[in-house]
Amino acid sequence: MTAHRLLAPPPPVAGRILDAQLHLLDRQVLDHDGVPVTTVDDLEVSGPALDTELEPGAAAPVLSALLTGPVLGTRIFGGRPPASRLVRIPWEDVAEVGVVLKLGVSGENLDAGWVERWIRDRIIARIPGGRHDPR
Repeated sequence: MTAHRLLAPPPPVAGRILDAQLHLLDRQVLDHDGVPVTTVDDLEVSGPALDTELEPGAAAPVLSALLTGPVLGTRIFGGRPPASRLVRIPWEDVAEVGVVLKLGVSGENLDAGWVERWIRDRIIARIPGGRHDPR
């Protein structure tokens, strides 16, 4: 019979552990006033190059930005949109991660919110009663 070795407990982690697919991707992003800005389409991670082995003791990859943009066509037909078409929202602007992602900044100044603003101003505002908040 072989003796079972006890594993050392994992080191403590500062902050919250997030599963990118579960907690971040396809989540709606709201600005600090609760106004919808966009949804998260991809993530920008800084650190080691893709498909390289991590050396023991090497720094872990770090989430640097949320990416959003015109990805509907690539989701239907495959492929990836060009990086130049994606809009970056720096991770430092994210104030809270929950059912939605809340930013600590105004969405009016972000390029990511232009689709929401265009739909609000050109379509929703033309619907009777679409110019006022239903709350």
